[in-house]
Amino acid sequence: MAATTREELDHLVDGRTVAGQFVTTVRARPGEVALRRRSGDGWDDWTWSEYADRAARMAAGLADLGVTRGDRVVLMMRNRPEFHVADVACLLAGATPISIYNSSSAEQIAYLAGHCEARAAVVDGEFLSLFGEARPSLGALRSIVVVDDPPGGDGVSGAIPWSDALDHEPVDLEAAAAAVRPDDLVTVIYTSGTTGPPKGVMIDHRNVCWTAESLRAALTAHFDLRVEGRRLVSYLPMAHIAERMVSHYMGILFSWEVTTCPDLREVAGYFGQVRPELIFAVPRVWEKVYAAIEAMSHADPERAREFEEALAIGLEASEYRARDAEMPDELRTRYEAVEASTLGPVRQLLGLDALVTAISSAAPVTIEILEFFRGLGVPISEMYGMSESTGPITWEPFRVKLGSVGPAVPGVEVALGDDGEVLCRGGNVFRGYLRDPEKTAETIDADGWLHSGDIGSLDADGYLRIVDRKKELIITAGGKNISPANLEGALKAQPFIDQACVIGDQRPFISALLVLDAEAVSGWAKEQGLDLPTVVEMIASPEVRAEIDRQVAHANERFNHAEQVKKYTLLPHEWEPDSEELTPTMKLKRRGIHAKYAPQIAAMYA
Repeated sequence: MAATTREELDHLVDGRTVAGQFVTTVRARPGEVALRRRSGDGWDDWTWSEYADRAARMAAGLADLGVTRGDRVVLMMRNRPEFHVADVACLLAGATPISIYNSSSAEQIAYLAGHCEARAAVVDGEFLSLFGEARPSLGALRSIVVVDDPPGGDGVSGAIPWSDALDHEPVDLEAAAAAVRPDDLVTVIYTSGTTGPPKGVMIDHRNVCWTAESLRAALTAHFDLRVEGRRLVSYLPMAHIAERMVSHYMGILFSWEVTTCPDLREVAGYFGQVRPELIFAVPRVWEKVYAAIEAMSHADPERAREFEEALAIGLEASEYRARDAEMPDELRTRYEAVEASTLGPVRQLLGLDALVTAISSAAPVTIEILEFFRGLGVPISEMYGMSESTGPITWEPFRVKLGSVGPAVPGVEVALGDDGEVLCRGGNVFRGYLRDPEKTAETIDADGWLHSGDIGSLDADGYLRIVDRKKELIITAGGKNISPANLEGALKAQPFIDQACVIGDQRPFISALLVLDAEAVSGWAKEQGLDLPTVVEMIASPEVRAEIDRQVAHANERFNHAEQVKKYTLLPHEWEPDSEELTPTMKLKRRGIHAKYAPQIAAMYA
């Protein structure tokens, strides 16, 4: 099948908007489920017609509050159906909805809402008091709609209940959608600010429609695959381009059934009940599932051996599928046996048995994790992209080369700069940074190439491998350039190491801060007859230390002497999303880690 070109995508999405596609989906599937959330022991389902009615009423409510065409509305909400309604309502009102991270402080809210000059806000009750603190510095902010009651009844003067904003005659859906133009901003995504103040990434309707069709083309390039009507779970922050693109925009454009999960820590339980057909996850999610399965299987050595043998057969079979090659009869026979006895039941137990595709993105994931899931029969692949590319730059869902993030998605050009920087060009490239033409000019050159800030390499088939962020490469005191992400991935692949941050910039050698996987260590300790009930006792245990030494040495084997970890420090507490150590999507905040653990780092170099 011929590759879809940029020109074909340009023609396909000509004149389209997210608002217009919403109307198309509502008219085609009025009685089908669009949005779901857990309600007690069951589920609360909203059909497409109910979704549309609420959005049209909320659009009228926003207009009554003075929101007009071109205004901006900030959303600070957990993953819930009301988010989707509020976002679409803003579009129908002619406004631009801008989601901000739920971890934002009052000071950060003041900066973000002030920078985009928000006229209104729609927030969960638990965040209302933060807006109350920020409001005195927000001269443009006229109204705050609160979705549910704030904790303890603490309110903010003038806040409007969600029910009141919804209590309006609905706007005319077709007329409101028809007034939206392809070059209108569909949202502004604020970068997480790990390398300076957040920048507002301006994305328009055409960017979203073009990118969605590019992804459709990637999914259907090799197989006659149905894209519409699939199930998925929404659980990552809606302020992140990946979740916004996958569960919200593609949910609308491809009429997906979206189950909302308000707490990322509960998502594995949702998988078992929803049986999603598509999963987009950051590496940390895959690492957690991997660690849980490994801990369970190794509780019984005989079962662990059988499981490892089944995974090896499953991985061998997956490599044939990735090459679109016929499996030898002998392998097919062995695979069908372990699929029936082991692999299939495990996927079913995890709720991963209905998957069409599973994606890992937002940060590097180790080969070991990818091999594990592909051996299990989970069709996992890596995607590479950024907010400025409306999400994807490279991805291949089926013909996977482990260790690469795939070739350019259909219609996108990918090239490398003279220094190895990854560049891309296509209809997915953003409009620029809000109120920052200088940064925009630094990021998009005169020929339309988006400069990613990542260093990569391309193979003969156009598959991209990411080396690291240009600004995150460690340069040791000896002048050696080292990728911390690769070394961290190797460390986290070890059974007892849950999280890792490599240190070494302008240092004489490489060191690491490591967080123990307490669950894995606890199971191992019981097998060894060791009584280690707390993480502190685990860290102090000579036996655990000896095992960590062995695992760090094993991780070091794939690296040269200058790149290897010479010293490490074990930390007693897990790093949580939205913390000093991790962004909301669980990327390392290196500056925060260096500052918080400065004494421990200094001790390793004393």
